[in-house]
Amino acid sequence: MGMQQLTSRDSFYIGGEWVKPTSSDRIDVIGANTGLSIGSVPDGTNADIDKAVAVARRAYESWSQTTPAERASVINRFADALEKRISRIATAVSMQNGMPISLSEGLEGGYVVGLLRYYAALTTQMVNEERRHSPLGFDTIVRREAVGVVGGIVPWNYPVVLSMLKICPALATGCTMVLKPSPGTVFDCYEVAEAAHEAGVPAGVLNWVPGGRDLGAYLVSHPGIDKVAFTGSTAAGRKIAEVCGRLLRPVTLELGGKSAGIILDDAKMEHVMQGMAFAGFANNGQTCMLSTRVLAPKSRYNEVVDAFAAMAKGLKVGNSLDKETQIGPLASKEHRERVESYIAKGKTEARCVAGGGRPSGVGDGWFVEPTIFADVSNKATIAQEEIFGPVLSIIPYSDEDEAVKIANDSEYGLGGTVWSSDSRRAQNIARRVQTGTIGVNGYMIDMASPFGGIKASGMGREMGPESLHSYQLIKSMYLPEG
Repeated sequence: MGMQQLTSRDSFYIGGEWVKPTSSDRIDVIGANTGLSIGSVPDGTNADIDKAVAVARRAYESWSQTTPAERASVINRFADALEKRISRIATAVSMQNGMPISLSEGLEGGYVVGLLRYYAALTTQMVNEERRHSPLGFDTIVRREAVGVVGGIVPWNYPVVLSMLKICPALATGCTMVLKPSPGTVFDCYEVAEAAHEAGVPAGVLNWVPGGRDLGAYLVSHPGIDKVAFTGSTAAGRKIAEVCGRLLRPVTLELGGKSAGIILDDAKMEHVMQGMAFAGFANNGQTCMLSTRVLAPKSRYNEVVDAFAAMAKGLKVGNSLDKETQIGPLASKEHRERVESYIAKGKTEARCVAGGGRPSGVGDGWFVEPTIFADVSNKATIAQEEIFGPVLSIIPYSDEDEAVKIANDSEYGLGGTVWSSDSRRAQNIARRVQTGTIGVNGYMIDMASPFGGIKASGMGREMGPESLHSYQLIKSMYLPEG
């Protein structure tokens, strides 16, 4: 917990080398626990992106021609190199965005290593050509080829996991990539780049240029980019989709959410509380698929409200580097102000039964108390807009049909949960909820299954074998002469 600084950097990883930036501008990273600078890195420019895209294009010519076995070997070495850096990666993430260290070690560290190894195994099973017999009497070879150079844009909340959800399918299919991390979380990408270099990922296959929104917009529209993979806000996703639509450029978008956690009338509250501590508050609420709208049966409404209020008050708030911390600080001063504006709005729309302010005795970082609102209408602002902080709204319902109707009354469709003592009953309700993913009596993303949203929560899927498809082009080779 005493660590206050990260080692400042002076270069970018481009073309397999540490390259000096074209500008003297720098990104000053502010630590979430202290509100003080913890180091700085160069701020990327359009010229830096140009250089990265050019080397990625050259690397694509050879990397795309490698065999699946060759790519799988590189991915496995990458996993080995990252595994040695789990502690440094987790510490960097937690210092920057406030993620509790117990979570960053598990997700930004161990989960990422497992993800790479999963994709290595998937790569060895890859079949790039399939021969089909036509009803017209001849054969066709259906071939899958790497789409080309991918522009990846990653937010600050899970910077390593969300980067790897783009890196893994790119490596597996033979694509090359230019990644633009968020300026709020830049130090972790240097650790990942060092692991890639140690693993022998060929020069130019993976390149990192940190920077802000304007740099991301330049990358999205760059003529040397063949596909865009973006995770972030729905507002930004719409702008990216407009650009890619005009350019006829493939794009995958993993965007915001306002998911429902449906508590059925037979649910055991002790089980719900154990699961909702993660499904409602993971990473201090800075998680897109959280069940932030809690739907409670009127017959047990007061019991549910009391249980959530007690749970929120019992969560340990503190420094993100403390292994006992369950709720760390938010990622920035600006983001805390945004979350607090929603809490202020919520106090005019509903009844605040827990939290609602800043905790005492935890330092000068960007802390907010875990907050619970009761007597919330699903039409309320706090029930419809993504807050992205430790704030839950509890909404009453009369019967299962109304619960499903409320759950689906949202512009989003990314996550969700259903809680019941009867798993089959919960599964039947889950099938009726309009969403890309949903958990029954818990929520944990499965790396072997597709993840993504519908409606305003995005388009395309990450994870699972389905994620490979958006990094590939399909070519049909007709063989009319046999």
